[in-house]
Parts: sequence; structure tokens; C-alpha cells
Amino acid sequence: MIEPDQILGPVAGPAQLAARLAEPAPGRIQLLIGPRQIGKTTLLLGLARSMGPQAVYLAADGPEAELPGSWERLWLGAEQVASSHGKAVALLDEIQRVEDWAAKLKPQWDRIRRLRLPIHVVATGSSGLDLGRGSKESLAGRFERMVLPHWAAGALAQVFGVRIDDAVDTIVWWGGYPGTMPLAADPGRRLAYIRDAIIEPAIGRDLLAIHPVRRPALLRQVFALAARAPAQIVSLQKLQGQLQDPGALETIAHYLGLLEDAFLVAGLEKHTDRKIRQRSAPPKLLVLTNAILAALDPRGAPDPITDPARFGTWVENACLSHAWNAGQQGRYWREEPLEVDGVLEGSWGQWAIEVKTGEYGARDLAGLLEFTTRFPAYRPLVVCDEAGLKIAKRAGSRAMSWREFLAANGPS
Repeated sequence: MIEPDQILGPVAGPAQLAARLAEPAPGRIQLLIGPRQIGKTTLLLGLARSMGPQAVYLAADGPEAELPGSWERLWLGAEQVASSHGKAVALLDEIQRVEDWAAKLKPQWDRIRRLRLPIHVVATGSSGLDLGRGSKESLAGRFERMVLPHWAAGALAQVFGVRIDDAVDTIVWWGGYPGTMPLAADPGRRLAYIRDAIIEPAIGRDLLAIHPVRRPALLRQVFALAARAPAQIVSLQKLQGQLQDPGALETIAHYLGLLEDAFLVAGLEKHTDRKIRQRSAPPKLLVLTNAILAALDPRGAPDPITDPARFGTWVENACLSHAWNAGQQGRYWREEPLEVDGVLEGSWGQWAIEVKTGEYGARDLAGLLEFTTRFPAYRPLVVCDEAGLKIAKRAGSRAMSWREFLAANGPS
């Protein structure tokens, strides 16, 4: 049974942002980045409503932003609001749509600081890549970066009023996009929303529009192949061999990095003893939300009874992506024939995690126990079905059901 205090509620971003905006203005620029369709615009519009006349809002991807002088009018309006109401908040949605946005924002912010105008600035964007690149080059020391990740099960349960177990099922079979929740009764429409409103714009518009991609067809192929190999260790050479337009290994690795910055796919590195130099190891591909698996796998969601292997892969991918989205640094470990699914470091502590669905025995934990013997700073954790908890504990490992793991904010 999942206890209420284990539930991870909505991401901490809204509360953290409100606390920063309550500080004396001007503070640092708040850069909010995250995947498409996870509520960044909703957050800004809600903030605009709560701030009332103190808020000045510009959607950089809206038609009003195309009008001549819109950028200048935004800052003039913010100054007038600050003069009239004692404080203003400039809200810039999808700021990466503004050409050379960081270079344009810097002089405005420097003027605000120089004149000590009581104006806060909040900007959002769907691409960690472009915000990070532009902000580091032009806004060093002037911004704070806040990541709003894919929603966790606890957030879905709290916001939409569903049972936590049902929210966990949603995370595994459908992913955590809040916009799909009202479409739960229509699976076809739900999948179309994921493909058309999230995946296609993220690849076909966001990445291609804000970063030079010389071979967009190759980028799409790399994404498609990565989405077919969730939670699998795949060499770049193998990926290259499956591509119709293979390209250089460096280009493929670069495109995997772009996909991670777009919050779609991550490549987990191999954990090594840093005292020993090793050749470059293949990445473990992690799809950052199971919504992508649901939308792109022609076989549909796996049945745990008739398709246990694929179901286990989906659960493992959901668990590791849950850790990634919670800000944990993830790696894997393998020394044939031994392997550990996930090696985590971060606010949760240091954990070596093995994800098991279905029946397993103590011998199946040999890799986990060997790893924690070699690296005793990491605590072993088996994430499994309820029926497998006793096996893990008898082997000397902590254990959680995968449902508990996906509902909680870190191992217990």
C-alpha cells in the first residue's frame, strides 16, 4: 500500500517561483525550461492573473510578437506598470522564438538593474539547449535556471483527483502529459495528441528552428530508433548501421544530445571506476516519458501477462525516467555478464537500482550485489512487483514495488 506522504505532488517550480518573485525586485532573471505541454504557459498565465495589473505578458510565439516594436513596448509597459503600481513582472513565454533573444534581453536587464527599477523578469522555453546556450553566452550571472520536468504520478493524482495507483498506471502506459488526461476515454485521440501536439512540434519546429541541424532527416531517424530501444544499451555503431542515412558517429552522438535537451531521449553513461581509464562505452537509451513509447510503438501498450518482457522494459524505462525527471544523475553499470539497471546520484542519495517485473531469484541480483560490494557508497535497491519484495530483502537489498517507486519522491 502506498502511503500518502510518499506521494510526489506537482513539481516544486510554481511554489519556488512565487517565493523568488516575492523577493525585492529586481532579482535575477528566472528562466523556466521544460518539455512541451507540461504547463509552462499555464503557469505564466496563472501568474499573470494572480499579479493582476502588475503583470506584463508577451507570448513570443504569438501573432502580437510579430508586430513591429512589440519588444520595445513590452519593456516600456513594464516600466509604466512599475511606476504606477510599485512593482512589475515581465512574463516572456517561449522566449527562444525571439531572434537573438539573449543579446536583446541583456541590455534591458542591465538597464533595469542600473536604474533599480522594481521589475522581475520570468521567461519560459521548451528547449533547454537554446536557453542554456544563449543565457550562458550573454546573461552570465544574471539568471537562475529552473527546470519543470515531465509530470510524476503524484502530480497527476493531486491535480486531477485520481487514485495514485491509477496515476502510476497512466505514467507507465500513457506518460504524464496533463493535456492527455481529459482524453483518457478515447485512446486514439490521446495518441494523436501526443504525436501531433508534442512529438512533431518538438522535433519538426523547436529543434530545427532554434538550432542549426544540417541533416533533419537523420535527426528524426535517430529519434525513432532511440524510441524503439527504451532502457537498452545500444552502441552508436549499431545505431549507425540501422540508419538509412548513417552519417558520422559524432553527428549521431550530437543529435542524441539535442534530443535530451528537448526532453525526449537521454543517453545514460556507463558508471566506471574513475581511477581506471576505459574506452568510450555505449549509452543506455532512456525515453524521458512513456508517452513517446505509447505513441510510436505500433504494437500498442504491452500486456503484463501476454507480453511480460516488453512490459518489464516499459516499467524499467518509466522508473529510470522518473529519477531523471526528478533531477537525479543517472548512469548504468555493466561488466559481462553482470549488470545494474541504474546508478543514481543526487538529492535522493546514492543508489544502485535493479528493476524486476515478474518472477526472479536471488541469482538475478548478482550484478547489483557485486556492484555495491565494489562501490559501497551506493545502497542497493530492487524495484519489483509486490510478490518479489521478500526475495530482495532476503538477499540483503532494500526493496520497493515499482508502483511505490513511481509514486514516491525518491527511494525509502
